[in-house]
Amino acid sequence: MTERIANLAQALVDRQVERGHGQRSAIRAGGRTYSYLDLQAWVNRCGNALLSLGIERQDRVALILLDTPEFIAGFLGAVKIGAVPVPMSTLLRTPDYRYMLADSGARVAIVSEPLLAQVAGLRAELPSLEAIVVASGPASGEVRSLEALCAAASASLATAPTGPDDWCFWQYSSGTTGAPKAAVHLQHDLFLTGEAYARNVLAMTSEDRSFSIAKLSFSFGLTNSLTHPLWAGATTLLWPERPEPRRVFEFITRERPTLFYGVPTAYAAMLAVPAQDFPYDLSSIRHCVSAGEALPRAVWERWRERFGLEILDGIGSTEIGYICISNFPGRVRPGTSGQVIPGYEAKVADADGTPVPTGETGDLWVRGDSTFACYWDQPEKTKHAIRGEWTVTGDRYAVDADGYFTYAGRGDDMLKVGGSWVSPIEIESALIEHPSVLECGVVGQEDADGLTKPAAYVVLQAGVRPTERLVEELQAFVRERLLHYKYPRWIHFVDELPKTVTGKIQRFKLRSR
Repeated sequence: MTERIANLAQALVDRQVERGHGQRSAIRAGGRTYSYLDLQAWVNRCGNALLSLGIERQDRVALILLDTPEFIAGFLGAVKIGAVPVPMSTLLRTPDYRYMLADSGARVAIVSEPLLAQVAGLRAELPSLEAIVVASGPASGEVRSLEALCAAASASLATAPTGPDDWCFWQYSSGTTGAPKAAVHLQHDLFLTGEAYARNVLAMTSEDRSFSIAKLSFSFGLTNSLTHPLWAGATTLLWPERPEPRRVFEFITRERPTLFYGVPTAYAAMLAVPAQDFPYDLSSIRHCVSAGEALPRAVWERWRERFGLEILDGIGSTEIGYICISNFPGRVRPGTSGQVIPGYEAKVADADGTPVPTGETGDLWVRGDSTFACYWDQPEKTKHAIRGEWTVTGDRYAVDADGYFTYAGRGDDMLKVGGSWVSPIEIESALIEHPSVLECGVVGQEDADGLTKPAAYVVLQAGVRPTERLVEELQAFVRERLLHYKYPRWIHFVDELPKTVTGKIQRFKLRSR
C-alpha cells in the first residue's frame, strides 16, 4: 500500500468517472439506481451547497443521516471542499447530540427529517452551530432544505487543494468504556483500507453489490457501504431500516448482494428465525463479514451449517479505520479474529510494547497507515493510545504459532480469578453454545470475601423460562467445557443487554449493577 490520496472524494468518485465508469451503478436505494455520474453531480451540488452556507476548509459538518444517498453525497461533498464531515449515530438522544455537536464545533448539521426533532432545538444552545439543514424534508423556520440548496447549486465543483495528511473526517468511538471520543482521520486513511481489506481479503470487483446492516454512521458501516464499494467501482445497497432479521432476509432476497456485513449479535438474531418455511434466498452472497465484537464459534458453526457460508470475522476499530486482522476465505479458524492483513503489523505485547511469548495474553498493538492522527481535544487519551507508530487498541489478545489472533476481551474487562487472568469472552462463548441462551455478557462480581468471580447476564431464547434448575444447568455446562474456576458463580437473567449503538456489549454498565 503505497498510494497516498490527496482527497478521498476525488479518489472515490471523480476517478471512476475519469476512467470511463460513469454509467456504472454506484448506489441502489429505495428502489432506484444511481450511476457514478449521478453521484458525482450530487456530491458536487452538496459541496457547493455547503460553500453557500459559508463552510470553509477544516470546518466541521455534522451528519445525522439515515443510510440514504444523501449521507454519501453530504459526506463526500464536505470532503471535496476540504471540510470535515462528522458522522453521528442515528440512534442517539438530544443530550448525546448536544455533546457531540458542542465537542466537534460543527458549524452545520445535516439531518434526516425523521431525526430532526432530536436536533432542531439545539441551534439556540450552541453558538458554533450556525445552520441546520434537513434532508428529505421541507424547510421550516430557520431549518434549511438540503434539496432546495442542492437544486440551486452547480453540478460542477473543483476539488479543494487538500493533501494526504489533511483532515478528512472525524468519527466518534462507540463509547464501549465511557464517553465517546472523536478520532481524527486523514485524507488517505480510508482509501488505504480498500487497498488492504477489499483487495486482499474480499478480492472485491466492480461486479460486487455490498449490503451492510452496520450503518454508515459507524466506522464499520462507513467503510462497508461507502469506501470499499466506491473504491472498487462496485454498487452499494443502502437500507435505512433497523435490522429486524426477517426484513434483512427479505432485502437480501430482493436485492441480491454479493457481500454481506453484520455484527455478531445480528448474525445470532438472524439464526433465531426458524428454518421451517424459510422463504428467503441467500445464494447471491459470496462472503459474509463480521466485526465489532468477537464472533462466538457456536454462531459461526450454526451459520455455516444452515447457510453453507463462512463468516469472515475480524478485528478493527474506529481508530484504525477498519479491520486490520481477519480470517481469510478458505482458511477460517472459528473463534479467532484471523491473521494480520497485508499493509498492517500487529503484536501482542506488555504495557511497554515488548511482545509476550506465543500463546500468552497481552495488549494488541497495531501499526498501519490508516490509523487515526489523534483524538480531538483529548491529548492525554491520545498519548495513551498512540505510541510512536503504534496504536494501542485496548483489546487483549493471544496469538498462536500460525499467526491467528484470539480475542480475550478489553483490557479493563479481563478478570483476575484465583490469581489467574480469565477472559469474559471465553465464558460467553461457552454459555452461548447452550441451546437456551440467545446472548450473554460476563463481568466480575465480588463474593462475600471481596474476591472477584465471574458473573453472567443471560438473555434466554424465546419461550425459555428462567429457573434455578436452569442456573445450575448452565453452570454445569460451562464447567464441562472450561477450567473449573472459570464457570460463572452467578447467573442473572435479563431481558436485554446494554449495548452501544454498534451492538457491542457495554460491560462497564453490567459492572455498575
